[in-house]
Parts: sequence; structure tokens; C-alpha cells
Amino acid sequence: MQIKKLVCLSSRTGRQLQRYNQGCRQVVGCIPYRIRKTSKSLPIHGAFIEDLEVLLISSQKSPRMMFPKGGWELDEDIELAASRETLEEAGVTGMLGDKLGEWTFKSKSQEKYHEGSMFSLFVTEELEVWPEKDVRQRVWMTVNEAREKCSHSWMKEALEAFVSQFTLGPRTEEESPASCRLELCRSDELRLSIGSQSTDEDVVDCYLIS
Repeated sequence: MQIKKLVCLSSRTGRQLQRYNQGCRQVVGCIPYRIRKTSKSLPIHGAFIEDLEVLLISSQKSPRMMFPKGGWELDEDIELAASRETLEEAGVTGMLGDKLGEWTFKSKSQEKYHEGSMFSLFVTEELEVWPEKDVRQRVWMTVNEAREKCSHSWMKEALEAFVSQFTLGPRTEEESPASCRLELCRSDELRLSIGSQSTDEDVVDCYLIS
């Protein structure tokens, strides 16, 4: 799929297709990451935590940093929604990994509960132009820096779930990010999906769904 043809499109707006579960808005996002090239760097499935960098983006309305996320809509599956939101907000594409978990959190601004799902995404391309380039900043940082800078507690829990993938033992080849490649060749589906501009939520409460 020629994904660069899609980055000039606007982010989705409106909530007409927004998914809800028992009144909770469903959102989905990614922890984009890369492996720093160092003399001791190992292949992806054997990377050291200190060799990992994750990508955070700023809120549209403040300097607060977070991972890309937005609404999961009715005309797309959850993997496509996660990839789309990451492209729209952070301007990166790559190989989608396993879901890190599900969290329920409360929006301070709207006093409503949301259900958030997060994935890992191994970045293979960082675009120079993307839909929300003019309203967000993106910053690569170490895992420890992200622990301090990320403003949402539920996203910090997702980061720890991400880190555990690298500390609980080496992956097999079947479990590596390369085997989790999202089929972005579905260009028509993704073309329809580019659009729902995500709003940043002030999180005051969250818990992991077991």
C-alpha cells in the first residue's frame, strides 16, 4: 500500500462511528518503539531495555506528553484503528505487535469513563508529513524518560506491560514483531479509516481490566 498518499488527508472528526461498550468510549493506541544502534545492540527479540526508545507526542492543547491514541470506530478492526491513530498523531508506521492490555480510565474534562487498549508498534518508517504534524510534537526518549514524562497513569501501566515483553525472556521467531505485521495493504479500508481526530483526556482514575 502506498501509505504516503494517505498522510495528506485530515484526521477523522466527529463521533458518528465511535464504538462504545456499556456507555464507555473505546479508544486504542500504540507504544511506538525502535532499537538504538549501539555496539551491544541485539536483534529485536533480544534487545536490552536500555537500547529501546519509545515515541511520545504532545497534547494538542498543552505540552503534556503521551502515547498516540484515539477513538476505535465501527468500520475498522482494533488493529487497523491502532495503526491509523498512530499514523495520524505521530506520523510513524511499522509492525504491530501484541495487545498490551485493556484499561478503564476516567476523563477529567468530560467526567466519563473510557476503555483503552494499547499495542506495541515497531517503527519502520518515520514520516516527514502526517495529518497532525502542525498541532503535535513528537519526541523519542528512553523508557526511563517516558516513565517520567508520560502524563497518563494508565499509559504508564501499558509501558510497563511493554517493558515486560523484553524482560520475561527472549521471544521466539514466531513471536517477534516481524510476525505481527499488520496487513496495511488493505488500502481501501485504511483510506476510509483516516479521520477521527482524537481528543486528549485528562486522566484522574484508571484500572487494568483483567
